Amino acid sequence: MLSENHMKNWVFLFVAIISETIATSALKVSEGFTVLVPSFVVVAGYSLSFYFLSLTLRTIPIGVAYAIWSGVGLALVTVIGWLAFNQKLDSAAVIGIFLIMMGVIVMFSFSESIS
Repeated sequence: MLSENHMKNWVFLFVAIISETIATSALKVSEGFTVLVPSFVVVAGYSLSFYFLSLTLRTIPIGVAYAIWSGVGLALVTVIGWLAFNQKLDSAAVIGIFLIMMGVIVMFSFSESIS
């Protein structure tokens, strides 16, 4: 069973992922940092993301935390790109993202390094 402190660090990782996803999505509409509000969201989102990612490293190994952060973030940004920006996804892209997510699930479910 995970301790309360360890569970809190998983919440921090979730916050880091969401912050990074928001920042990356705002990067698209910042138009090269020429639009003020999205540019602010990018800087604030990435700052929050790295801060909360650093907090997770108290109990979660860096390789595991980064793999989950980047894998889940990639999948979320891809879905946002598809829904909000009309990004086209071919079957190879969908299969690749599926495999990344399966890797995260396998690591989370079976790895002894994250318990």
